[in-house]
Amino acid sequence: LAASKKEESCTHQAAVVAAVQQARLDRVKEREVPATVQAQATWPEDFNTAIPLVTPWVYEMKMRDVKKSDLSAAWKEMCLAQ
Repeated sequence: LAASKKEESCTHQAAVVAAVQQARLDRVKEREVPATVQAQATWPEDFNTAIPLVTPWVYEMKMRDVKKSDLSAAWKEMCLAQ
């Protein structure tokens, strides 16, 4: 049961990362990301706390890396490995 809870948590975190990545691709200003991402959230509300943690990570990357990388898959893999 613990493994499935962890997997569920990592899946929601990965969804947050994907939404922040999409905001970056849509050229949303970094300071507007929390409101933009929360407006279209598909995850439980308590995962919104991850938005300010993930946003700088995504926004510090070069745009070409953001375009070609599956950041949510990378995040989920890191999350599950912990």
